[in-house]
Amino acid sequence: MSENKNEKLNPLFTPWKIGNVEIKNRIVLTSMGGTDLFGWMEKNHFDEMGARFILEVAKNNAGLVLPGCQCVRNPMGGEWLYQNKKMYRDLAEWMPKLHETGAKLFVQLTAGFGRSFTVSAMMEKLWENKALRIGSKPFMDLDKITATASPAPNRWSDKVPSRAMTVEEIQEYVDAFAKCAKMLKEAGVDGVEIHAVHEGYLLDQFALKYTNHRTDEYGGSRENRYRFATDIVKAIKEACGQDFPVSLRYSVVSKTKGFRSGALPQEEFEEAGRDMEESEWAVKYLEEAGYDMFNCDNGTYDAWYWAHPPIYMPENCNLEDVAHIKQFTNAPVVCAGRMDPETAAKAVAENRIDAAGFARQFLADPEWVTKLMDNRPEDIRPCILCHNGCFNMSKWKGTPNMQELQDSLHLSRCAINAEMMQWNKHYIKPVDKPRTVAIVGGGIAGMEAARVLKLRGHQPVIYERSDQLGGTFIAASAESYKGKLRDLLKWYKRQMELLEIPVHYHYEVRTTAEFGNDPVIVATGAVPRVLKKVPGHEKMIEACEYLNGTETGETVAVIGGGLTGSEIAYELYLQGKKPIIIEMKEDLIAQPGVCLANSSYLREFFAWKQVPVYLETTLQKVNDDSVVVKDKEGKETVIPCDSVISCAGYLPAPLAKGSKEIQFIGDCKEVGNLRTVIWSAYEAAMKVR
Repeated sequence: MSENKNEKLNPLFTPWKIGNVEIKNRIVLTSMGGTDLFGWMEKNHFDEMGARFILEVAKNNAGLVLPGCQCVRNPMGGEWLYQNKKMYRDLAEWMPKLHETGAKLFVQLTAGFGRSFTVSAMMEKLWENKALRIGSKPFMDLDKITATASPAPNRWSDKVPSRAMTVEEIQEYVDAFAKCAKMLKEAGVDGVEIHAVHEGYLLDQFALKYTNHRTDEYGGSRENRYRFATDIVKAIKEACGQDFPVSLRYSVVSKTKGFRSGALPQEEFEEAGRDMEESEWAVKYLEEAGYDMFNCDNGTYDAWYWAHPPIYMPENCNLEDVAHIKQFTNAPVVCAGRMDPETAAKAVAENRIDAAGFARQFLADPEWVTKLMDNRPEDIRPCILCHNGCFNMSKWKGTPNMQELQDSLHLSRCAINAEMMQWNKHYIKPVDKPRTVAIVGGGIAGMEAARVLKLRGHQPVIYERSDQLGGTFIAASAESYKGKLRDLLKWYKRQMELLEIPVHYHYEVRTTAEFGNDPVIVATGAVPRVLKKVPGHEKMIEACEYLNGTETGETVAVIGGGLTGSEIAYELYLQGKKPIIIEMKEDLIAQPGVCLANSSYLREFFAWKQVPVYLETTLQKVNDDSVVVKDKEGKETVIPCDSVISCAGYLPAPLAKGSKEIQFIGDCKEVGNLRTVIWSAYEAAMKVR
């Protein structure tokens, strides 16, 4: 283990125990779908890619590592997790490598998703067509996959309902947990974690009063609602012995107003799920049943931003609730959710929590704990909480999950780290013959291409027409709450310095022909879409102009309610302005690739704060003191305002092709998001021979 050189973090690097198992420090890698040891949404097997990630994190000074949650009954194919004996033998052969690092491994087992299962358009078609529904059962039995405590609407789809599980089905799951846990123990795993009375997954749907209306032994009283979870731990302890640790992934408070309706920080609301009073009782009851640790946060899928905090959520958003619940159990508690390491260390020192959970930061930079210990925080590539690569299940009004199939099958990739969980196609391949490579544009795409080229052995040179690196990312990271994005920009600039990559500022390239036979990578970005057909369009402030400092009046009409427009409206509200959003689509942020945890926060924030939102409405005219809009019925409305910000999107702005070996990357090729920018830059840099 590396020596910790940052004294403020010392409390995080002290040992602690879960049952009789000693953990070397208080850094916990919490589970993420896609980092599984037995495969994710595929036939169960020992997963080499998941194992590589877990081992990399363990080598870099995490104390306890939890791979991605593993369904005891695979949704795809219906195989029980205990049926494939070979993968447990493979795991047993691998475990000594893990233990050599000094880390401990708990495998997270889940009963599944119930009404939270992410139903896609394809699944809706399977369900609605009776013949397809029956024919698809061998590989996707939606009736079983979505079954829950009581009949309930699916979180993602109005077309696929959830029925109540039978007692016989519940018992099958309880038995499966015990069998799997025993096989994991025999393979050398240090403990298991049960997923979960947490985040509104299946066991939580049994525990919560708004999703459980049963009248049998699994419904009604508190004891009955938590019976599924207590049956599981009792069965595991009987099969594995009292000394085998069992953790519970646990949401302290549901923060939920009802189906598909969450409660935001500081919002006054009536709790539909687990309130703090019930939670104080529940942790005692669950501990008495046999649980040895509570791995905590808040929320449900209906209030998803608590368990998957976007950048709009405050840091350490769950800490106060987790610290409170620690007073009601003798078992150790872990707190996760935008945890700041120094705040976590202070909370550990004060005995408010026992350990801190971190997840997606390990995707952005698996070495981040080691770098913290070496007192090199400036070298950490920061997670920006975008969910673009790791967990981009998207939804808006009238749609199911709009995530692309490739993303559904390959979670836990990372928007800002192109290599993560893609090592088979994204890797640094050294070159035999270094070449000079001209990069036109010093935004994120240009800097990522330069970084990868230099690591491969080439000689990249950046030509930037402005006086600084960053491009449109300077504006994109300007809002007050986007400190993590500004940290990423600093990280990229630092990489340019460390790698000694030449940058020519105030250099506008008009044709790539000037670089002769050298390879050229064009990263010139995009230009704003101008609504030229709208009378008065010249009176509008373009989004980047506003983000770069152009002042507005008090009441501001934001034209365009995609992610850019919604984030600008959010910033305007935070600054004390009065935003009004005008969007031509049926909902705000109606775009694939934006995680529902992110988009639902903004939609619900605007509803809570009564920010005027005009959907299915188009801009007709911009006046000096108002805008004229038209709704889908053709009715025109005059909306008074002091300023108008245009967030109408962007168009690629590539240079004309003027050299033999040229590649276009990022937004100048196709307007996307930070993930498409960084991944395309990485791939272009790989192609230079």
